Amino acid sequence: MKKLQKLAKLMSDHTAIVVIAFAVITFIYPAWMGWVNHAWFSDFATNRFTSQTFIIGIIMMSMGMSMTTDDFRILAKRPLDIFIGAAAQYCVMPFLAYTLVHLLHLPSDLALGLILVGCCPGGVSSNVMSYLCHGDVAFSVGMTTASTILAPVMTPLLVSLLASGATVSIKAFPMFVSIIETVIIPVAIGFALNATLGKNKKFNEFQKLMPAVAVLGLAFVVGGVVNSQGSSFFTSGLVIFAAVFLHNGLGYLLGYVVGIFTRMNKAKRRTISIEVGMQNAGMATNLATTTAQFATMPNAAIIAAVSCVWHSISGTILAGFFAWLDKRTEAEGAGVKKVKEAA
Repeated sequence: MKKLQKLAKLMSDHTAIVVIAFAVITFIYPAWMGWVNHAWFSDFATNRFTSQTFIIGIIMMSMGMSMTTDDFRILAKRPLDIFIGAAAQYCVMPFLAYTLVHLLHLPSDLALGLILVGCCPGGVSSNVMSYLCHGDVAFSVGMTTASTILAPVMTPLLVSLLASGATVSIKAFPMFVSIIETVIIPVAIGFALNATLGKNKKFNEFQKLMPAVAVLGLAFVVGGVVNSQGSSFFTSGLVIFAAVFLHNGLGYLLGYVVGIFTRMNKAKRRTISIEVGMQNAGMATNLATTTAQFATMPNAAIIAAVSCVWHSISGTILAGFFAWLDKRTEAEGAGVKKVKEAA
């Protein structure tokens, strides 16, 4: 178990490398991740249940297993912070996506994919990134919880509003059902397990493996997307990568600006930056590949897939940059202290 826990920590510390490795290998040998896209059945809302659907559910359940009643108390104790964070989450990224779609003149299918990414809740790995960059982890969990709870309503509502010009009619109900099935229920199951078994030592040891489960699950999702869409990544031009890069990067920047204008401290500014910029692109990819109304626009999954890969990479880079700034500040402070002592 100790060896597995060390491996789990290693994987969580190198999320970007793991995800990139799976993406590259799958791009070269796409067949090895073909099982991820296997469809098992459809629900009453005509959403397809694939292996990827279950993987997303496991990722969300692993997140739920790390949550306690204290995390939900955060929503009550810090309502203004959470409100600001949730408002930024569902204002900045959706309308930023809408703006980029028109500035870059994206085709309707790619435009729909980027808007879908922008309208999803915060990414499942954002809490880890906040921890790595010395952000406010409790605030991060609160934001993730709030945005995820709001997702069944806000995501389909905003997509319907902002993608109204698309050639496909966006129906909120199937998307609402899909989010309930792949996000809310798994998180609730994970939370229930933690609430019931949280004091059990064996369960506590098992919980330490969950970061690796989440990373591996994310890698599987990315691998599955590359398997189905990888051959199209470069056929649609560099505009896809430009759109994803600008959407993600400007999201980080605007999130940080929101923190400055609302007079948040440094830790909270970093957290809201990461929470706003890192979307649950894995969920967006799952919605784009399994929800019925996206069937006529398969290219919507491409930009969601690229976002899924890039958000994981950029989040790790940004967290590392913030951590580096802290180390540099500490080193400079130690140097000044030595000079003063010498004087």
